Amino acid sequence: MRWLLLASACVSMVPGLRGEAPAKYRDAQQPLEARVEDLLARLTLEEKIKLCHADSKFTTAAIPRLGIPRRWLSDGPHGVREDVGPDTWAVAGRTDDFATAMPCGIALAATWNPELARREGVVIGQEARKRGKDIMLGPGVNIMRTPLCGRNFEYFGEDPFLAGRIAVGYIQGVQSQGVASCVKHFAVNDQETDRNQINVEVDERALREIHLPAFRAAVQEAKVWSVMGAYNKLRGVYCCENDYLLNRILKGEWGFQGLVVSDWAGVHSTRGAALGGLDLEMGTEKDYDDFFLARPFREGVQSGQYPMTVLDDKVRRNLRVMIGTGVLDHRPEGALNTKAHQETARHVAEEAMVLLKNDQDFLPLDARKLGSVAVVGENATRLQAYGGDSSRVKAFYEISPLAGILNRIGTNVNVTYSEGYRKGGDAMLAERAVAAAKAADVVIYVGGINHDIGYDSEGGDKKGLEMPYGQVELIQKLAKANPKMVVVLVGGSPMEMDAWLGQVPAVLLSWYSGMEGGNAIANVLFGDVNPSGKLPATFPKKLSDSPAHSFGPKGFPGVNGTVTYEEGILVGYRWFDTKNIEPLFPFGHGLSYTKFEYSGLKLVPTQDGVTAQFEIKNTGQRAGAEVAQVYVRPEQSSLPRPVKELKGFAKLMLKPGEKKNVSVSLGKDAFAYYDDKKSSWVAEQGTYQIQVGASSRDLRLTENFKLNETSAFK
Repeated sequence: MRWLLLASACVSMVPGLRGEAPAKYRDAQQPLEARVEDLLARLTLEEKIKLCHADSKFTTAAIPRLGIPRRWLSDGPHGVREDVGPDTWAVAGRTDDFATAMPCGIALAATWNPELARREGVVIGQEARKRGKDIMLGPGVNIMRTPLCGRNFEYFGEDPFLAGRIAVGYIQGVQSQGVASCVKHFAVNDQETDRNQINVEVDERALREIHLPAFRAAVQEAKVWSVMGAYNKLRGVYCCENDYLLNRILKGEWGFQGLVVSDWAGVHSTRGAALGGLDLEMGTEKDYDDFFLARPFREGVQSGQYPMTVLDDKVRRNLRVMIGTGVLDHRPEGALNTKAHQETARHVAEEAMVLLKNDQDFLPLDARKLGSVAVVGENATRLQAYGGDSSRVKAFYEISPLAGILNRIGTNVNVTYSEGYRKGGDAMLAERAVAAAKAADVVIYVGGINHDIGYDSEGGDKKGLEMPYGQVELIQKLAKANPKMVVVLVGGSPMEMDAWLGQVPAVLLSWYSGMEGGNAIANVLFGDVNPSGKLPATFPKKLSDSPAHSFGPKGFPGVNGTVTYEEGILVGYRWFDTKNIEPLFPFGHGLSYTKFEYSGLKLVPTQDGVTAQFEIKNTGQRAGAEVAQVYVRPEQSSLPRPVKELKGFAKLMLKPGEKKNVSVSLGKDAFAYYDDKKSSWVAEQGTYQIQVGASSRDLRLTENFKLNETSAFK
């Protein structure tokens, strides 16, 4: 009864809920900005401040007087994280916070399918709604500058164009469900080592051409509602307090209207947060009223140290996101762990699989011709969804690779399992695995890395590219015992393979493939699904070939608290191409169980660029999907440029013998570089090669295009 009386009292205080005409801010028919301004005018100073800082690990305070509910934020990019707190990182112990675990971010990028990214975003948005979340902290779009970064598995690879296309699709999907997406970590948060204090020195061209474009696409194309500031410093200033990043570029140049939220405990001063462009402070290790944007900020406003206009801008942005996502209106109820969600998870996993090697068409395996299969490797049974720290998901269920294989062939084929290796394992594990391999018709080895600290996990970087726990020697022994062997690699970043790659006929990269991953792996191995994934990052033969590791410790992990991006714009394949370094597997690489023929490239000029038109034919016996990649190579330039850059792509499904026409439009931005002297983009007059192919090193068609005049733009 007391609760009912209190609730009735709170409702009666809300303007528009007492029987009179609704307040403008509660009228969904009113323009967004009119609602924001009406609600802003009704807030007291104390209420405005409440909207700018947390009141628990993942919430901001409600304002019952005005009908503003408590606002809930949640990790993560791969699914809605289980609940913690409210005031600690300890799990809440709920039984209703299971979620669909999607494949990791780099796996999504490997699909090269923005529409599929949108579908994943829809699933995450629906589950966020069902779980009562208002802002989902993802996607992460930091560029893979070094293959050692512990969070590479969360991000979309090394190319800003590809990362931007996947991010736009993902964000649009999430936000279609009345949930705000939060793109992160802005900016150059490209390593976990010393992430809370490392200072990044990067030239303006590299910042603009490599590290910011995916964020810009998220803001200007996807209309993302929130941006998370990074932990690190840029040019000596913490990113969550960085006037140049947040005020001048993000809110000024790009016209961002949403809110900037700190990474948890990423704020270091009231003045920096107040004037540097931050709008919402989360996770600071203080009492909530002592947060930098809490009492200290309120007192600064009261004393005149900070103008009321600064506070009002922050509150406006918070209100704009709340009202714009329907927090004060009717929103979709959402759904959790539906069959459709599980099917989307499996579909993403299947499209993400990258067939790295397939000598003499070893794959797919024909289960009808197999009497026995030996499955070897700890990763065949290890569950991965609840790993990686902040991106972990308490999955409703998770199909391991072994379980997926058993689901597919277990009733007709004798399947044995040997662990083979594990952390701290002994020689007996390998001996038993070799014996099993000798007795089997085929060996399916499932290895790679995992989410332990020091591999693919937040809070630390890898020490090298080697596969741990004696796997190199184990693979060599297994291949000698039974050369009919496929290696399935689990992981979210490049690994060294040279020592054993020549001894096995087939290698499939499965990434961290989510709750349906085991079924997806089996579907690809046994030919129910034709792999179509392409690498979103270069796999180097050795670490020293990578650009960040070509300049000594100042390039990674940094010297005296500063890491210097000496490679400039030559990140990933741009470095390998320009320096003529042969990679283990190039950017864009990925094989199929069928073959594709490219032909008939025509360049059709448009008002601000050109459209590349060509044909692709499936010349094999299986239906399959191909990702046609379009690169632009300048024949001359006033400033140094990479050999070529990805500027377009198209993914299409083809039946056996089918031919389709493909059109990829290239606007003036496809030909432009950033001129730091002019502070503008320049599409320079001259001749450009338009290159079309199946990877960055497998180019099938080339034609020249002449840009007749130079143009500069912002």
